[in-house]
Amino acid sequence: MSPHVSSNRPASDQLQAAIVRGQTNLFHLQHTDGHWCGELIVDATLCADFILYQHWCNRIDPVLEQRCAEHIRQRQLPEGGWNIHSDGPSEINATVKCYFALKLAGDSPESPRMKEARASALRLGGIPQMNTYSKLYLALLGQFPWEHLPAIPVELVLLPQSFPINLYRMSSWSRAMIVPLSIISHYRPTRTLAAAKQLHELYPAGLEGANPMLPRGTPIFSRRSFFLITSRLTKALRHPVFTPLRHLALRKAGKWMLERMGPDSGGLAAVFPAMLNSMIALESAGYAPSHPALQKARADFEQLFVDDPEDFRIQPCLSPVWDTAINLMTLVATGLSPKEPQLAKAAEWLSAREVKRTGDWHVNNPHEEPGGWAFEYDNAFYPDTDDTMMVLMALRHAPPDAAQSERALRWLMSFQCREGGWAAFDKGVNQRWLEDMPFADHNAILDPPCSDLTGRMLELLGYLRQDRQSRPVQRALTYLRRTQEEDGSWYGRWGVNYIYGTWQVLRGVQAIGENMQQDWIIRARDWLLSCQNEDGGWGETCASYDDPSLKGRGESTASQTAWALMGLMAADAKNADAVHRGVDYLLRTQNRDGSWTEPQATGTGFPRVFYLRYDMYRNNFPLLALATYRDLHPS
Repeated sequence: MSPHVSSNRPASDQLQAAIVRGQTNLFHLQHTDGHWCGELIVDATLCADFILYQHWCNRIDPVLEQRCAEHIRQRQLPEGGWNIHSDGPSEINATVKCYFALKLAGDSPESPRMKEARASALRLGGIPQMNTYSKLYLALLGQFPWEHLPAIPVELVLLPQSFPINLYRMSSWSRAMIVPLSIISHYRPTRTLAAAKQLHELYPAGLEGANPMLPRGTPIFSRRSFFLITSRLTKALRHPVFTPLRHLALRKAGKWMLERMGPDSGGLAAVFPAMLNSMIALESAGYAPSHPALQKARADFEQLFVDDPEDFRIQPCLSPVWDTAINLMTLVATGLSPKEPQLAKAAEWLSAREVKRTGDWHVNNPHEEPGGWAFEYDNAFYPDTDDTMMVLMALRHAPPDAAQSERALRWLMSFQCREGGWAAFDKGVNQRWLEDMPFADHNAILDPPCSDLTGRMLELLGYLRQDRQSRPVQRALTYLRRTQEEDGSWYGRWGVNYIYGTWQVLRGVQAIGENMQQDWIIRARDWLLSCQNEDGGWGETCASYDDPSLKGRGESTASQTAWALMGLMAADAKNADAVHRGVDYLLRTQNRDGSWTEPQATGTGFPRVFYLRYDMYRNNFPLLALATYRDLHPS
């Protein structure tokens, strides 16, 4: 498909006025110390999990419980259940947890709302269809048999690096969830509920049908069946003969966890599931509520609360480094000097957040010096490549510390994987057979290289004028060509979805100096052109992770329109009619305060499991796209 070329461009004065409004909006959102931190908005399960936790530890704040319950009620679907993204259907884990939370909070099971929720849960298969981590939360409250849960042996922390299965063959976020869960699985600290609060009604075949051991349809000779049988055998480690080994593992797991909850961390991995699990693990192990470690864990956890009088909610984590880097890069791209006081303050704030200690990444990548950035305020054990790339792009115009940037670039280069691409937190965590482990059903046990991060890395290297013929660049380009879909698109691991991946790759290969008239790049350009909506925008539903036939399809959003526009402009389609129409869409839909409205989730946590709406995306990416367009069309 050749893009239709048009000179019907938006008026330059209208474009510049929109850019100024966008600048003003971002500055209005900036904190006094120079940083930004937008809200991360997710589904109702976080409030549900918190209600379950309060009932497990028997410390119920009635006011907070009802505020969480109202948050859940407001998000119930007409069909009765709860979804995990705004345009999605009812999902079993979300529906059961939200139903249970409302029941614990006092909603009558005979109310119309609860009857509809119960019917929805049963249509989806009920409790037996939930994933392992959701069932474990039910087990804590006596609603799922511990003996029917896959083993999460605490002895995992004792396995050496040479062993085929060990803690560091799993993704960083999985490690942070699994270690506290393994402690919980040992103690099995069960709270007994009153009969009226229990969930027998959500077992379609009764409790006797809850055993997931070798589910129907699982081949006898398969990795899945092997792991299920091994899980059953592993439970023998609870036998008294293994007590010394178990106690050693518990001590090591507790030390591992506490070290990563220390003063340079905003909670274990600074992310909701690990933080909640760590509090349960500490209490399971006998820590009193007054213990300093548990007090800090609770204080860190409460930083995730959004105390909105109209809608109390909980964030999965905080995103200050990510938001600050994107906003700084965007504002400089709009033409502001990096020496402008508010931007200089942002740069200084970012520079001060460099992670200067060696973290978990060092196990799989024994690079000699740390040099990255994390996503959150404090997360010293888990800097990531994506944030570090974005920070370096933001600081490249006027870095407060040139040596710091060089150190960070060396750190990033050390993460190039054998396949040629970059992963998020680790190197070489891509053994796909581990996905068959029974407790790996959260669809994120691994951290393999991905096209979107590799594209962003090439974009950074292009801005830093790295040699396009160098071996790392050529390996990355080979990786991208190998991972391109037949239709020309790329999968987006960290943003929804193929629009995100394709934008990032096109922007990266253009920045590194590739010839943008090559066939493989033209196919990517044409795929983006084919996805444009009638209103001029682009959108893609999170459901494209479940059904690839939905790729590039969905209601137009500001962020996804911006990504598509920047991908097309990188692919030499700046004069295409589709680009002019896309820019017009952004101009038409901009709010008077300079923001855009975007209720959809366009960020990805775990594909098919957990999605996020980055509230800052509706403010910064459209502005960056408008600035890019203006620079390509000087008046």
